[in-house]
Amino acid sequence: MRRSYLYALIALSSTVPAIGCVGQMNQASVHSTSSPAAVAANSAAMDLGDDHVVEAKDKETLVDESLIRPVAHRDIIQPVVEKASRTEPVLTIDGKRDRRPPLEVESVASGSEHSWAAYESASMLETHESELGEPPPEPVVIDSIDHLSGVVIAPSQTVQMNLPTALAMIDSRHPAVGLAQWRTREAYAALDQAKVLWLPSIQAGFSFHRHDGNYQSSNGDIVDVNRNSFQYGLGAGATGAGTTNTRPGLVAQFHMADAIFQPKIAEKTAWAQGHAASGVLNQQLLQAATAYTELLEAYQDARVLEESRERVRELAGITSDFAAAGQGMQADADRMQTELRLIDSRLVGGQERVAVASARLAQAISIHSGETLLPMDVTVVPLELMAAGADKASLISTGLASRPELKESQSLVAAACEAYKREKYAPFVPSVLLGYSTGGFGGGLGNDLSDVDGRYDFDAVVTWEIRNFGLGERAARNRTSARVQQARYEKLRVMDQVAAEISESASQVEFRRQQMDLTQQAIATAERSYESNLERIKDGEGLPIEVLQAVQALESARRAYLQAVTAYNRSQFRLQWALGWPVSDELASMTY
Repeated sequence: MRRSYLYALIALSSTVPAIGCVGQMNQASVHSTSSPAAVAANSAAMDLGDDHVVEAKDKETLVDESLIRPVAHRDIIQPVVEKASRTEPVLTIDGKRDRRPPLEVESVASGSEHSWAAYESASMLETHESELGEPPPEPVVIDSIDHLSGVVIAPSQTVQMNLPTALAMIDSRHPAVGLAQWRTREAYAALDQAKVLWLPSIQAGFSFHRHDGNYQSSNGDIVDVNRNSFQYGLGAGATGAGTTNTRPGLVAQFHMADAIFQPKIAEKTAWAQGHAASGVLNQQLLQAATAYTELLEAYQDARVLEESRERVRELAGITSDFAAAGQGMQADADRMQTELRLIDSRLVGGQERVAVASARLAQAISIHSGETLLPMDVTVVPLELMAAGADKASLISTGLASRPELKESQSLVAAACEAYKREKYAPFVPSVLLGYSTGGFGGGLGNDLSDVDGRYDFDAVVTWEIRNFGLGERAARNRTSARVQQARYEKLRVMDQVAAEISESASQVEFRRQQMDLTQQAIATAERSYESNLERIKDGEGLPIEVLQAVQALESARRAYLQAVTAYNRSQFRLQWALGWPVSDELASMTY
């Protein structure tokens, strides 16, 4: 999987200069407590789009460099906290105190108190409890939506993020990826253990045995004897004339079938676990790419709503003038005010979508969820990670050869086959017990302990076992044979699933490309309709309320195009995931 090429491809093709991955980002994190002039400059830069760059000449429009820091990989734990000034005004509503910094209304771009720029630039005050002696301020509930932008509590820090950076943060330190990789290490440790089953273990120690009373000698006579035995060295447990078979110094005890087949079973299992870890990594890359796409869509959708509100606000002013001059009806003016409030409601929903998308992206890349992530891309552009009109059969063939999930299934089938062979040949190979002990041994009658001298014992035991009159052997073979068939059917299921995912994603790419083209044409016609209706009203032909439908149509067309592009990009990422991320120089490109 060529992840590095994927990052470079997306970074070099973006509409804004791509910022490097971890530790190499310039101005990757900006504190939200910017000056009003900086807010206005940033908002103006967003409105100009891709073809213009706003150069701030006034020093007040520049963000303080001390508030800028690069994005550290999962090191964003404690946000930068600005101490609250004791001279700031305190707002008390319904018994709740909210210490707020002064807010200048004229600093908000677009002249609307409910503008998206006001939401992005609103500052949240964080104070130390040791300084104020009271808990942090709570959100203030108000009745008038016109003043919503003045009381929205925005996060204390905004972290800029682009797609290559988000993908690069999916590495071994990500919880899901790290868990899968450590499971792989565990599987390879089990393989190392299986390879040394035939090697003996070492045991050293000492033992003491004492007997008082009747004892049967080797000739069958019962004698009353008091005796003791003592042994030390490699092995322990010899008493009297017996060998050191309780704890031999060097002991190897294993079944020959395990020594032959267990390393093979463990090897195939380790392979399967390694492919499973690759599958987890691919899945997390898909989740991160999808989450970033949704975050970018949420921001762009809010901008579309903001621009639509400006058009409606302009029409509302004209409608009110017509009604005041007696050339229109007051009902039309009220209708325009109703539409303004409905757009305000959609803007609040847009703010919710931004917050939720930011939290989901933070979870996908495993960083502090309290940070607000701001996409660095100026706008949503369609991604072309796969050539148009690609043959589904060739895509399915590529996916079957590349998907780690299928390789995992193949390895599990091989492991099940080795387990079946183990049970098949187990009755024909013996179990082995080898023991060797050496050390000092002595003893005597009563409490006498003497004649301690060297002693050497060697034991070798080889046994064949047929479990439960052969019925146990047959049951073990049937059990492992059933597991082989299960693994094979699971492999077929995964093959069908991979083929279905590739076919589905390829179809989505094709049809969503058509939806994207159609909605783009709808934007052009909606803009012409809006401009024509607006000019007609300005020339005194008709009423301003007649333009409202054109404004609504333009908003719907732009949001439909945004959704089509986002859905198209998601299908591109899903197709790459379904293929196993086989990004190549010939297939990968990006268009504007």
